[in-house]
Amino acid sequence: MPAAAGGAAHAQQPAPPAEAPPHPRATLALTSAATAVTLMTYTAPVVTLRDTAIALHTPLSAQAWLINGTPLGLAALLLVAGSLADDYGRRRIFLLGTLALGITTALGALASSTLQFTLARIAQGASSAAILASSLGLLVHAFPTPRGRLHATGVWGAFVSGGIAAGPLVAGAMPDWRVAYGVLGAAAVIVAALGTRTLTESRSPRGGRPDIPGALTFGLALVSLVAALTLGRDGWLRPEVGLLFLAAMVLVAVFALVEHRTTTPMIDLSLLRRPGFLASSAGGLFTGLAVIGLFSFLPVLFQQALGLSPMDTAWLFLLWSGLSFTVALQAKRLAGRVPPRHQLAVGFALHAAGVLAMLGAIDSGSWQRLLPGLILGGIGSGLLNAALPLLSVESVPAARAAMGSGAQQTFRYIGSCAGVALTIAIVTSSGGGLGHGANIALLVSAALALSAAVAVLVLRERGRA
Repeated sequence: MPAAAGGAAHAQQPAPPAEAPPHPRATLALTSAATAVTLMTYTAPVVTLRDTAIALHTPLSAQAWLINGTPLGLAALLLVAGSLADDYGRRRIFLLGTLALGITTALGALASSTLQFTLARIAQGASSAAILASSLGLLVHAFPTPRGRLHATGVWGAFVSGGIAAGPLVAGAMPDWRVAYGVLGAAAVIVAALGTRTLTESRSPRGGRPDIPGALTFGLALVSLVAALTLGRDGWLRPEVGLLFLAAMVLVAVFALVEHRTTTPMIDLSLLRRPGFLASSAGGLFTGLAVIGLFSFLPVLFQQALGLSPMDTAWLFLLWSGLSFTVALQAKRLAGRVPPRHQLAVGFALHAAGVLAMLGAIDSGSWQRLLPGLILGGIGSGLLNAALPLLSVESVPAARAAMGSGAQQTFRYIGSCAGVALTIAIVTSSGGGLGHGANIALLVSAALALSAAVAVLVLRERGRA
């Protein structure tokens, strides 16, 4: 059976009855809380990177791995987690992921070397994949009406921004970066315990086995890409860098072949013919490349170039992330009048305007110069975080909501991995110092964001045609 027909057939199959009627408010509260904790663990290194690198004796060339561990695990396993959640139970995958996040975050606090910390961060990313991919599936089941789904995805998207905002504050307020990871690990375990009492099960099984070959080839392709980008800082023309890029391309081709032939693919390739799905995927990819990649390293620059403390950096970062949270929470009011793809285009355009406003700020030695750019960028990020989850579940059949969410977020964190490595490479490889390198990174981020705005508008026009 062709993939498209198979997807339609699966969408028409009634899901098995839930163990109990869903509790919409409790489901929204628990999935939003878990998502916030997930993003807090993701952004904690933003203000603790310098102290962590010193404690673990991490050289500058390897610091990208300290940040990239979590997005690497996320990108590699989000598609797998989405498929497993739809097939074997979204509640089950959600609870396993939340408990695992607590354990792996605590292990990160105990790490004594760069390798141990990076492995713990990759495991955190894998755990986070289970949470993020299953959360939207749980919400689609708990909020079956379009209006309810609009409200739920808006709140969930706001808590993505809320977690990003709270992570640096919590980490900066702790006496030591290890204590911060211990606190976040405990919070994840508490959410898992609460979830066992309030969440109900839902699934839409397709039959067959998990797509292990697809997961392996995709994961290896991503590792090759991130390794190439990280090692490229020391010379882009070195043979090992070229071989890693080549391996990534070959493995992506193998992954596409595997997905085309398997009966239970991680991603239905026929969805690539849908403008909505393409817009969701492109939006996620460029959010990672242009937004997350840059803002994951900017706080390090604030500390190194402007002499800010971790806590001062966290408060400054809060201006961007706090605005993102507020705008994402309110953006659901726009959904009836402004399509999600329009919100994406405006969000990318505002991000571009914001980073261009920050040009020269690092060299000026004044953190006040950053404020207009952080405000514009925060508003743009809020629009992106509100529009992406809604578009991701609207662009696939309702029975495959977790897969749609997993696909969009996979592209988001692929972009994040590449964006972080690229930003660090640009900033640290520039011969003109940190300020000059930061300006180049800002220009690259703006160019990527404007390209994304154009891309989602073109896809919208195709959707109308």
